[in-house]
Amino acid sequence: MNRRNFLIKGTAASAALVTGTSMLANVGCTLIKDRKINIGVIGTGSRGSGLIPFLNEIEGVNVYACCDVLPSHLKKGIARTEGKAKGFTDYKDLLNDTAVDAVIISTPFSTHSQIAMDAVDAKKHVYCEKTLAKSYQGIYDLVGKVKKSKTIFQTGHQYHSSRLYTHIVKLIQEGKIGKINSFDCQWYRKGDWRRTVPKPSLEKAINWRMYREYSGGLVAELCSHQIDFVNWVLDSQPKQVMGFGGIDYWKDGRETFDNVHLMFNYANGAKAKFSSITTPNTNSGGYQIKVLGDKGSIVIGTDKAWLLSDKKTKKVEKEDVDGVSGATPQAGYSYKGEPIEVGHKNPSKQALLDFRDSILNNTQPKSDLYTGAKTAVCVQMALDAMYDNKIVNWDNKNTFS
Repeated sequence: MNRRNFLIKGTAASAALVTGTSMLANVGCTLIKDRKINIGVIGTGSRGSGLIPFLNEIEGVNVYACCDVLPSHLKKGIARTEGKAKGFTDYKDLLNDTAVDAVIISTPFSTHSQIAMDAVDAKKHVYCEKTLAKSYQGIYDLVGKVKKSKTIFQTGHQYHSSRLYTHIVKLIQEGKIGKINSFDCQWYRKGDWRRTVPKPSLEKAINWRMYREYSGGLVAELCSHQIDFVNWVLDSQPKQVMGFGGIDYWKDGRETFDNVHLMFNYANGAKAKFSSITTPNTNSGGYQIKVLGDKGSIVIGTDKAWLLSDKKTKKVEKEDVDGVSGATPQAGYSYKGEPIEVGHKNPSKQALLDFRDSILNNTQPKSDLYTGAKTAVCVQMALDAMYDNKIVNWDNKNTFS
């Protein structure tokens, strides 16, 4: 079976959930407290296999099964469970195993919606990797299915679980840096983003991120995390999105852009810029978010952050006349960043810990169906803006709740 068949298989609509299904889901949550939660990892490529070591370290969790259509990926996933997990090549067979309590969905972007809906029908709790779903219809269908159930559903925007990021959002919303003017977000990666393909027939199965049919490219795979953060800070969504991108460096047959540059306009006047680039010289800078307020700024990395406050700013008068600026002496500023010290775990591990706790306590995840859906709509708006060269406006029917 090739990856394309994986993408297509199971597209027929599943039977609608009945009241009894939701009741059984709640009973399952109660019973799980007395034993380990059996997890099935659907998609054991780089991301799915990468999560297994974290799952192995989490008390009360057992990686019971792995599924992938590519033998090499499946073998890798099972190996990371020390050979203990059951192996499946068809995700529906995994879902039919009554011993599975919950699933991690880490398959190609275009398959998320259908697999997640099938998992809900199978009464499994769901951790669905970002971006939640591809296309507006895929998002609507999934939201409609999940909201009728009592399934615990978490979207894999792991920074939403980071205790560092949670602390920063609280600081911002409490007015620590004043009124937010703008966000400047970047995620630069060195390299061509291409994976080795053992034979040509597996090109799209392995390098699916490079093909529009299956992928949202850099916007869905990288920018989505930072888009989710901005929406979270502002407790809002953009009213307008515009952007540009291109295949300007890697002329290798890919369809998704190797560089993207986006601008989001929010109703409160805040603007957010997002850029992501994959070229050989983008190893400097890497990942960064700058939040600019009228009383200070915050600079955020993956695991560290700094507060740049007006109180920490030293004013420096320039004595010499600047021939470019004119005859008036110019005031310069020397910023000294104050580290934001918060103890926190790896965000991906913390997200999985939160998923476990939500299942055990029957509580709403921090990164839930609705925050994931809102970010997924933003991703689709950005793709439409770039591909169609237009400004895309927010549609109020996308305000999920």
